[in-house]
Amino acid sequence: MPNIQMPNVAGMFYPADPATLKQDVDQMLAQATRTVQAPPKAVIAPHAGYIYSGPVAASAYAQLRPWATQIHRVVLLAPSHRVPFSGLAVPSADSFRTPLGDVPVARAAVQEALALPQVQEFDAAFRGEHALEVQLPFLQEALESFELVPFIVGDAAPEQVAEVLELLWGDEQTLFAVSSDLSHYLDYRSARQRDLRTTQAIEALDPTRVGYHDACSRNPVNGLLLVARNHGLHARTLDLRNSGDTAGPRDQVVGYGAYVFQ
Repeated sequence: MPNIQMPNVAGMFYPADPATLKQDVDQMLAQATRTVQAPPKAVIAPHAGYIYSGPVAASAYAQLRPWATQIHRVVLLAPSHRVPFSGLAVPSADSFRTPLGDVPVARAAVQEALALPQVQEFDAAFRGEHALEVQLPFLQEALESFELVPFIVGDAAPEQVAEVLELLWGDEQTLFAVSSDLSHYLDYRSARQRDLRTTQAIEALDPTRVGYHDACSRNPVNGLLLVARNHGLHARTLDLRNSGDTAGPRDQVVGYGAYVFQ
C-alpha cells in the first residue's frame, strides 16, 4: 500500500473542498504582483491560516509561475510546533496529500539527506504539523509538476541546516522554500518594528540577527541565509504585513513576510 501523509489542517487553516481551495489559492496568486525577472532559488513564506497570511504567502509563490515547468523539485523546510527534537526530520511517506491531490516525495533525495548525522526519519514530527502542509496548495497551483523533499526542523544549528541545503542544492530545477512566520503576539506597532528589523537582517543575509523572538522558523531561515551568502544570492522583500493588517485585531498580532532569493 502507498504510504501517504494525510492532511492535518484541511478545513481549518485552509478549505477542505478542492474547488474552493483551488479558487482561493488561484485568486490570491493572481492578485499578487510578479516582480522577478529570473528563476528564484529560494523563497520564505508564512504559514498561518489562509485568511491571515495567505495573501502574503501568495506574494512569494506567484514569483514561481513564469517557471512553472522548469522547477521540478522543492526542498521545503518548516519548524516543529508540536514535537521537540534535535536536528531535521524527514518522513517515511511516499507522498503528501492535500485536497488538490498528492505530491510525490523525492525519496532518493530524502535518502541522500539521511546520510547526514543531523537528519533522521521521524514521522511523529509531521503528525498534526501545519507549517509545512499549508505551503503545498500554493506550490501545487504555482508549479506544473514537482517532487517534494520535506523537512521539519527541530533544534538545529544554522550550519547543520546549511549542510543539508548544500547537499541538495542542485540546479535551476531545484527550489528551496522555508515556511516561517515572524514575531508573535506583540502589539501592532511593536510587531512592525521588530519585523522590519528581521526583514533587514534577511535582506542582509545575516543569520546572527534573526533570533528566537523574530521568526518561529529561525533555524531553517538562518541556514538558508548562510547558504544564500555562500552562493552569492540576493534577498528581496516581496511583502511584509501582520495579522492586524489582514484579518485580526491589533493588540496581539503575528508577523508575516514573503521573501525571494536569486
